[in-house]
Amino acid sequence: MADENEDVVAEEQPKVTEEAGGVMDLNSALQGVLKRALVNQGVARGLRECVKALDRRQVHLCILSKDCDSAEYVRLVEALVAEHSIPIIQVADGKQLGEWVGLCKLDREGNAKKVVKCSCAVIKDWGEQSEAKNFITDYLAKQS
Repeated sequence: MADENEDVVAEEQPKVTEEAGGVMDLNSALQGVLKRALVNQGVARGLRECVKALDRRQVHLCILSKDCDSAEYVRLVEALVAEHSIPIIQVADGKQLGEWVGLCKLDREGNAKKVVKCSCAVIKDWGEQSEAKNFITDYLAKQS
């Protein structure tokens, strides 16, 4: 299975000040990184896309939802992550992950509607350099 030092849980959130004056935690950093990666087509969503990217070793980071329905799904993703030594972060809610990776409709005000649950997403291309990416890489370095 996956190494203990690579499994990262989103509840353990160290705080860092953000450029805009707010506080950045792990969830907001993940949201920022995923947003920038989406712009550069650097995100794979769902089991099929994620497994293909993991198997080809094109992945920088794997994000797995804790509330995944299928145990085989989780075991497959964790085994591929452990085999290729790719860092993994677990988030609590699949609907929230689905919103972050763009599996939703937006209304006129920009609020998410009809959010689809996502159990796994991987980042293949970070996009441009950002404070959120630096936070994530520092956090992963501290965990290992």
